[in-house]
Amino acid sequence: MIASVTAALLAIPAVATDAAAAEPSASYAATTSVGVHNAYEKAKYPYFADALDSGAALLELDVWSNGFGGRAFRVSHANPVANDNNCEGATSAARLRTGSRNQPLSGCLADIRAWHDAHPDHRPVLLKVEMKDGFNANSGRGPAELDALLTAKLGDALYRPGDLLGKHANLDEAVQAGGWPARSALAGKFIVELIPGTVEEGNPADRLWTDREYAAHLRDLAAAGRIGSAAAFPAVHGAVAGDPRTRYADASLRPWFVLFDGDAATYVNGGIDTGWYDRRHYLVVMTDAHRVPPAIDITRPTEAQARERVALMARAHASFATADWYPLPRVLSTVVSRG
Repeated sequence: MIASVTAALLAIPAVATDAAAAEPSASYAATTSVGVHNAYEKAKYPYFADALDSGAALLELDVWSNGFGGRAFRVSHANPVANDNNCEGATSAARLRTGSRNQPLSGCLADIRAWHDAHPDHRPVLLKVEMKDGFNANSGRGPAELDALLTAKLGDALYRPGDLLGKHANLDEAVQAGGWPARSALAGKFIVELIPGTVEEGNPADRLWTDREYAAHLRDLAAAGRIGSAAAFPAVHGAVAGDPRTRYADASLRPWFVLFDGDAATYVNGGIDTGWYDRRHYLVVMTDAHRVPPAIDITRPTEAQARERVALMARAHASFATADWYPLPRVLSTVVSRG
């Protein structure tokens, strides 16, 4: 099954990258672009500003919220109580690449804002935030506090759920009405995606994961007429067949999910109708794109291999194909037509 489906996709004629390049006037939901997994790691980029300079359309941050490391949201891959990252908390563009690294999430956001101020018309960037151990609302690190931090640091550089919602009843209704703007209209904007983290998903005592908690937050803000304060979009995590939102027993949460995030090989070879997402204008992040058969190197494939893999993911209706291709900036900046 895996070999046959992949072979079928590979048999579809690949369009040359230049010919397939998406127009700026194309809807954000009608394009496929490239992201970098854990872009905060110093082994990949000395400073987070370097990740922003890379041209990648998606940059990932891992965030911890437990109380063992103080009251701040922290950024680290494996250390739950301290910061380990390439963020420096720059106060201006002139201070980028000059400060001490290993800053909390507020420092990463400060770098992003400083870089944005120096590049106000930059490409739209999806900031993928993995909440490693989930929210900790009882200790002041819940959805409302994250909204406040994102707003304080990024302000008008954010594209928010309220911007997408407009006068619609929910986000699903908004996107199916064609709600995602053109890429040109999103110039200078960051979109924040939230997914449950590996620790949270492996914790049997955690009964309220990030996706459900933030979707309920959006629903309740909208009901109270305060959707404008929301700063992020929750994603359904995990590639499965059918509408994955049916996993939520509370049906009122389902229409607040318009982002989906899961393993690329499963999306491509798991019997999933990925065109369903495309037809409904949902965004899909397909991770570990290098592992789709035939597998290519996770970090240093040839440029031709990486470009063909992006083309394959576009044919599979990905919005974003992610891997660790940080040595290939010309690939990272690729934007092609989806489908």
